[in-house]
This record gives sequence, structure tokens and C-alpha cells, in this order.
Amino acid sequence: MITLLLLDYFTFITLLLIIMIQRIQTVYLLLVTGLLIAAMCLPVGTAIEADGASHIFKPLGLTLGNEYQSTWGLFCILLLATLVDFATIFLFKNRMLQIRMTVFSTCLLVGYYLAFVAFYFILKGDMYSFQLHWALCFPLIGIILNYLALRAIGADEAKVQAVDRLR
Repeated sequence: MITLLLLDYFTFITLLLIIMIQRIQTVYLLLVTGLLIAAMCLPVGTAIEADGASHIFKPLGLTLGNEYQSTWGLFCILLLATLVDFATIFLFKNRMLQIRMTVFSTCLLVGYYLAFVAFYFILKGDMYSFQLHWALCFPLIGIILNYLALRAIGADEAKVQAVDRLR
């Protein structure tokens, strides 16, 4: 009996995902979610000392010698943007809220870059040079995909309003 209920539950979730993935904005938002998860885990730069020693800079922080410089704010911004983008996928019946959430996520990602620049100048001293890594591009790709999702959601809303006018 429990197995049958679980099977029905998984079948329902699978059908729901199939219905949602048929919309292109769902694909865009899933890609943004994946990219932001990768951006949280991968290093975004390396601080290189004058003697050649390097220190990995991740969104959670940077270890410089014996001290740890926390940059948890970057991680929190990425985590919040990831959660917002993932939750936006399931708001497919309320397109106006979906648009607002996508704009909010885009603003968070722009804020991520502003916070990164602030941390870059704070952590970069005269003793260190800084080398950027390719994972820093993931939020920018996320901004572009959010824009594409926003356009697709807007097109869906326009279609629904056109049909409502015909009735």
C-alpha cells in the first residue's frame, strides 16, 4: 500500500516536471540554478603573494596564511539567488509573480558582482596580486538566462491576455 502511494507520488511529480519542462523558461531557470550551485562550490579567484604562494578565494572565504578572511556574504547572495530561481520554476501558474521573482534574482546577481568588487579591493593588498577564475562568469551567464526566462514568461502572459480579450 505504501509502495503504491509512493509510486503515485513520484508519478505525479514526474508528470508535473514534464509539464513544466515543456516551457522554455523552466529550462532557463534550471540552468541558472545549476550554474549558481557550481558558482558556490568553485573558486572564483586566487590571491598570489609576492613570493609565489597562492591562496584560493571561494565565495565562503579566503585563507591567507594563518588567518581566514570570511566572505560569507557572497555565498549568501548566491544561495538566495539559487533558491529564488528554483522556487520560481514552481510558480508557473502565477506568471506576474514569476516575473517579479526573476527580476529579484537578477538584482541579487548584480549585487553579487558589486559585493565581489568590494571584497576584491578589500582583500587585495599591496602584498597580493589577484587572478580571476572562470567560475566568476557563472552568475553573469545566470543574468543572461534570467533575462531570457523573463522574456519567455512575458510572452506567455501576453498570449494569455490575448486569449482573454477574445472571449
